[in-house]
Parts: sequence; structure tokens; C-alpha cells
Amino acid sequence: MIKDKFKEIRPYYGEEESKALARIAGHPVLDRISDFLFPGESPERFRKLIAGLDCVSDFQSQVMLHAIKKIIEKTANKLSYSGHEKLLNHKKYLFISNHRDIMLDSAIIQVILFMNNLDTSEMAVGDNLITDEFIEDVARSNKMIKVIRQGNSRELYKASLLLSEYIRNRVSSGKSSVWIAQRNGRTKNGVDLTEQGLLKMFDMSGGGCFVDDFGDLNITPVSISYEYEPCDYLKAREIYISRRRKYIKEPGEDLNSILTGILQYKGNIHIHFCNTIDNIELSRSGKMEKNEKFKNLAEIIDKKIHESYHLWKTNLMAFDILNSSKMYNNNYTTEELRNFNNYIDEKCANFDGDKREFKNIMLAIYSNPVNSSSGKHPFEEKEN
Repeated sequence: MIKDKFKEIRPYYGEEESKALARIAGHPVLDRISDFLFPGESPERFRKLIAGLDCVSDFQSQVMLHAIKKIIEKTANKLSYSGHEKLLNHKKYLFISNHRDIMLDSAIIQVILFMNNLDTSEMAVGDNLITDEFIEDVARSNKMIKVIRQGNSRELYKASLLLSEYIRNRVSSGKSSVWIAQRNGRTKNGVDLTEQGLLKMFDMSGGGCFVDDFGDLNITPVSISYEYEPCDYLKAREIYISRRRKYIKEPGEDLNSILTGILQYKGNIHIHFCNTIDNIELSRSGKMEKNEKFKNLAEIIDKKIHESYHLWKTNLMAFDILNSSKMYNNNYTTEELRNFNNYIDEKCANFDGDKREFKNIMLAIYSNPVNSSSGKHPFEEKEN
């Protein structure tokens, strides 16, 4: 019998799928989820639906798709997207996106793929978010790849190599596309930058030719833009505290961020699928010295994400407020500016600290994408 070395990190398949779905169907938390998705209906109907499924694709199409659409319907104004027409089902991609919300970034991408008759992708998710068996069952029944983030340096190296091999295997073999965030953890300050370490991780499983190794992955940047930043208050609070001491997460903080990101009003959402990085671009990077190769490739990804980032009025108003300018005042009305100012002030009202500094942090979260898209060097908050 051939050992499955990817078993602990890959999505469920085969007998694992039906067993996990049976466990999900029997979990008591399903009553509350049913109330949200199917208000007024008996939870038993929802349990029977899940219990009757036997594969990941059915779980995605009959449960997760409905769940994400319901979240968008209840907490967003409009979802728009572009660039998807370039994607082909016979070709698999490594989607690298900016990262603003723990769950919704990848989940909304799956909805878009599904609605356009494109195969959904597998999704890389940090194991710090997998806090119990139920969450693991739901995640791995939804094509989740587990990213190991805990352990000593030797264990983390082995985990990175395994993840690199798995992603390369799935994409280059044409078995599945994969989504992964451009950085470890969400962007807190509105500055979307690709970590070079992520690209070095992909390189670990390559054959030694930079152009061929990254060409096999069909890297396709994806730009995600929310009109109202998910967890903006929580992100600003983390930045404020980090300026004063090392920020340490409290127990249950990741789960709170997931729930806040789901339930908070997001206004409009736009997702753009950028052009896949081609061999000409890779050749340009490949001619550079080793570390410069990854730096240049990261800059190519960032440029595509920044150029296709949809700037909302909230971004433009924040820029003008923060910079005491009228550069973009033709793009919004006096009433819209007043309403946005009130929104920020309400967020800051109950903050226990320097409210002026906190407000500037909140505004920077919204204004930094304007700096990025215009080619300026935005203020980047260092993180501990």
C-alpha cells in the first residue's frame, strides 16, 4: 500500500468525505447555522441534507455556495468581478490574492468560479484557525489545504516543503487550482504586499530552473477590494497596540475575527482575476541574483494586484481626510463625506486610548490602497 504523505494537509477524499459529512450533520452547532441560512425552517431538514451528501463537490454546491451567497446578500450591497473570462477549465492556476478577510476572500472567489462554470480551487488555510474537529471537517470538506504554522524550525521547514510539493503536484498535473494568500495573515493596514518567503516556499519543490518551476504553477494574482474593510476596528486596534508593545492574540481572537468579518457590513465588493504571469515576466526575474529573483517576482504580483484594485469612495475620502486635501473631492458628495466621517467617528468613539491617533490609523487602512494604486510608497506599519 502506497503511503499518502499529504494525508494530514490535503482536503478529504474517498471514504473520508462521507464520514466527515456525517459528523458535520450530527454536530449540535448546526442548529444555529440552519437558523441563519434557512430562517423559519426546521434544522432537521438541514441535517438530512448534509447527511445525504457523500462528496466534497456536493457539499460545496449544495451547502457552502448557498451559505456564502447568503452572507453576501445580508452583509454586502453588491458583488462584482472581472477577468474571469480568461480562465480555462482545462488549465489549473495558483491564485495568489491580497488578504483582507480570514474566510471570505477565498470563499467569494469559489462562488465566482462556480457561477461561471469553472472548477473551484483548493484553498490554503493556516492550522491556527482549525480549532476543533468540526471546523476541520467543514474546512477539509470544502477543499481546504492545511498550512502548518506551529513547530520548531526543523518541523516548519519540513511542513513548508510538503506544502510546496502538494501545491506543485495539484497545479502542474492539472488536477486542481489552488488559492493562497500573498502573505501569512491578513493585511492589517491596507498595504498589500507579497511575502518573498511565500515564493521561496513554492521554489522548494522546483527542479532548479526558475522560469520552468514558476511557469508550471500558472501564477494568477487576484485583487480583492471591499468598500468597507472587514474587521477595520479590530485591525486598527492591533496596529495601535503593536506600536506600544508586542501584540499577543487573546484566546478565541481568530474565531472572533472570522465571525466579525462574516457579519460586518461590507458595502460593495469587487474581485479581479489578473493576467497569469507569463514566461517573459518570469525570464526577467530569472536573470537576477537569487534573492532579487523573488523580490522582483513579488513586485510583479503586487503591481498586478495594485493596478486592478477597485478604489471605492471610502478609499478616496479617507485619503482626502487624512491628507487634508481635495484631490479626489469630485468623486464624492459632501453628504457622502459626512456619512463616512460619521462612520469612522462611531468606530473610534468607544476606543480606550488616543482617539486621534486611532482615527488616523483607521483612515490609513482605507487610504493606503490609493497610495499603492498610484505608485507611491504607502506608509507600512511594521508588525511584530
